[in-house]
Amino acid sequence: MKRRILSVRRNGRRRVFPGCALLCGAAAAWAGSSLLAPPAWPDAAGPSPPPTLATAMAGPLVLNPTPFKFALGQFGPIYGTGVLTGLGLAQTNPVLGDRTGRFDISNGQAIAQKIDGVLQFYAQAGIYALPALGTPYIRASTANSDFFGPLPEGYLKLAPTDKFAILGGKLPSLIGAEYTFTFENMNIERGLLWNQEPAISRGVQANYTAGPLTLSASFNDGFYSDRFNWLVGSAAWTINGSNTLTVVSGGNLGRSTTATIATPLPQNNGAILDLIYTYSAAPWTITPYFQFTHVPRIRSLDLYAPASTYGGAVLVNYAVTPRFNLAARAEIIAATGYGGNGAPNLLYGPGSYALSLTATPTWQIGRFFVRGEGSLVKAEDVTPGLAFGKSGNRTTQARFLIEAGFLF
Repeated sequence: MKRRILSVRRNGRRRVFPGCALLCGAAAAWAGSSLLAPPAWPDAAGPSPPPTLATAMAGPLVLNPTPFKFALGQFGPIYGTGVLTGLGLAQTNPVLGDRTGRFDISNGQAIAQKIDGVLQFYAQAGIYALPALGTPYIRASTANSDFFGPLPEGYLKLAPTDKFAILGGKLPSLIGAEYTFTFENMNIERGLLWNQEPAISRGVQANYTAGPLTLSASFNDGFYSDRFNWLVGSAAWTINGSNTLTVVSGGNLGRSTTATIATPLPQNNGAILDLIYTYSAAPWTITPYFQFTHVPRIRSLDLYAPASTYGGAVLVNYAVTPRFNLAARAEIIAATGYGGNGAPNLLYGPGSYALSLTATPTWQIGRFFVRGEGSLVKAEDVTPGLAFGKSGNRTTQARFLIEAGFLF
């Protein structure tokens, strides 16, 4: 979600991540709308279909279709699911402080949710890693404190009708075409565009559905800054059963001085626009999208010149068989600005650009899955010291990952 040089203080020590500002990024633009409607309960004469859970899933992985169900009398049923996954990673040209290879837990999370009635809730708790292309890998054991804590998502939802709802708490961002956690997405790692986007924000959100149009608005703290000055709006048009078009935009209405791993100073004081199209008809899911970001000149924050990014991506999944899927992603992103006039670093130095290619075959049988991934990032016009390798002067990074686990 951010890709500039990031310098922050953690436990009293200053940490610098060359070539990136952080990896937090985005939940899909329709993430909020996926929390809108309660399930359509079946006719009394027919069998009960699986409940429509609020957990955002882009596929191809599928959560347990028969989750644990706990009856609480008049309060209604609560559904429980869980995720336990681990990964192995090997990479070329790791930045200073990162490693060539490692093993880690990628998710150890429990999810509880109430999805019907006027008062609903969602709680997702546990440990997680947030791997993203072109950024240093942060172990799950430290990701909780560096990012969103042991309860990364949790909110209350007031749904007086099936068309209108208000949510409050720690919410997945409306911005972007990729979700936050590995198990929610086509690929194990998030992409270059995701690095420019907020992933989870604290705030309130309103959703309204009118026929094929879903509107959402959120007032929140942007890149998890704990300063509530971001306004985000989304409009998703379901053209038909296979095609959806989403426009989402947001930005900082004021100024924020916070700078942490989860809160890159330039991006958190900027604005973003995404245009997302999704085609979904078996066996294909295809999502191309365009992204534009802008950071204005703010001399009081040492942002002495404006800078922007322009990016585009295509995410594709093909269901080869009911158990085997092949996903791929291609991206290009470019940053404007000139370091000599004080423009912020939004990528691999002002004026740099990067391309990425990712392929992820996935096999799932029942609750168990295993998937591999190969990716390549190529950066150009980099600022020396802000790219890959121990010195920050290498311009390519290849990664190979394997992730396996259970979706309870």
